[in-house]
Amino acid sequence: MVVNVFIFLLLLPLAVSADQDAFVGVNIGTALSDMPNPTQVAVLLKSQQIRHVRLYDADPAMLFALAGSGIQVTVTVPNQQILAVGQSNATAANWVSRNILPYVSTTNITAISVGSEVLTTIPNAATVLVSAMKYIHSALMSAGLDSKIKVSTAHSSSIILDSFPPSQAFFNRTVEPVMVQLLEFLRSTGSYLMLNVYPYYDYMQSNGVIPLDYALFRPLPPDKEAIDLNTLLHYTNVFDAVVDAAYFAMLYLNYTNIPVVVTESGWPSKGDSSQPDATLDNANTYNSNLIRHVLNNTGTPKHPGVAISTYIYELYNEDLKPGLVSEKNWGLFNADGRPIYVLHLMDSGSVLTNDTAGQTYCVAKNDADKKMLQAALDWACGPGKVNCSMMLQGEPCYLPDTVAAHATYAFDAYYHQMAMADGTCDFNGVATVTTTDPSRDGCTFPGSGGSGSNGTFNNGTASSLAPSSNSTTSGSPLLFGSVSFLKFSGILLWSSAFL
Repeated sequence: MVVNVFIFLLLLPLAVSADQDAFVGVNIGTALSDMPNPTQVAVLLKSQQIRHVRLYDADPAMLFALAGSGIQVTVTVPNQQILAVGQSNATAANWVSRNILPYVSTTNITAISVGSEVLTTIPNAATVLVSAMKYIHSALMSAGLDSKIKVSTAHSSSIILDSFPPSQAFFNRTVEPVMVQLLEFLRSTGSYLMLNVYPYYDYMQSNGVIPLDYALFRPLPPDKEAIDLNTLLHYTNVFDAVVDAAYFAMLYLNYTNIPVVVTESGWPSKGDSSQPDATLDNANTYNSNLIRHVLNNTGTPKHPGVAISTYIYELYNEDLKPGLVSEKNWGLFNADGRPIYVLHLMDSGSVLTNDTAGQTYCVAKNDADKKMLQAALDWACGPGKVNCSMMLQGEPCYLPDTVAAHATYAFDAYYHQMAMADGTCDFNGVATVTTTDPSRDGCTFPGSGGSGSNGTFNNGTASSLAPSSNSTTSGSPLLFGSVSFLKFSGILLWSSAFL
């Protein structure tokens, strides 16, 4: 029986398109005591080059603030409006008329999520969910927008049962009748299944069965990988296993051509005593690895190379969220726009660094010639007018006593002294800009802690003797590059589709 299932699965045509790169976007929540105004949010998104966002509502001020940005926006019909919209075509048409039509000419609205986790949070609305989706779609058709704006609804992954091995997964029998109607709607309209995937909760609820490394995308030795014995597919992380479980659950109902978009995923950076794995390091590791995984278009074991666009949950920490400490700490940024941590994405280029222009530093290149470094160091501490007293013997930045370490301090001091102006981090090619704070124990670098141009150095005019090139070596790091991952109420994770 196992062999027959395996052969059957291998013979299935790959119905999910692999011709589109994945994108990462972000969700944007609003449960903050000091919520930035929509203009400030839009400025952050644009400065970080985030191209995909998901909103948990259709806030007029936010849609107006995003006008002309080109950012692809997913808006949401709030759960409390599902019953009304699902029972009246006129109500749905009015919703579209009020929340979509006034903005769509200038704001790039590309999807509508009819509710969020409706089947698990307000099961009494399950019977009208598909009707609500159809009515919204009908209103879009009347406005000639059905080809531009997709209609779907975000699901909790908990509607999928027996999710490992993925090949045995199926939708909860209590929602199966609704899922059949819903999947038929998605297929007929060319839309996609929206799924919220949280390996953090899978890990926490597994009672030690799921290793932390498996949840965090950390490399596993081959003998530690999870194997689906029905398909012989190897799984190296929880995220892929859950996504493939969704594909197999759809296959169980004979649907094979509906792509999956992950509308929420992330990891909390802080928790209480009962949540020891909700840490900055784990949040950074998970989101960094997730972004790499999505943007590399790795796909999943069942559909290798097929994009899994993802929205990261979420843009901001939300201090007004009820519940455990972890519920308040899923964000990439504080309300003031300071990053909670800087994502480690060196292998992915300048994409989704979640840093700001105030958190860049000038450091010596690893392969720089020592004689050129010494010459640049001498210039910085002389004509460059950098205060190099912190590097004298016995001072906080003396150790390590190397040319590279001392040059890095002097380069960064000059760079911030010159307000991080273009060309002030070159030093004849031996320096480079980074988003990694080079500070070490006892030695705090200029700009550390986000001081940027408002740090300890006064702005000045770059000397004509400054050893810099004509090329631009400094500037704002990109948070999402050509891919976006923030969801407006959360953050969309990564795929060109979210751009």
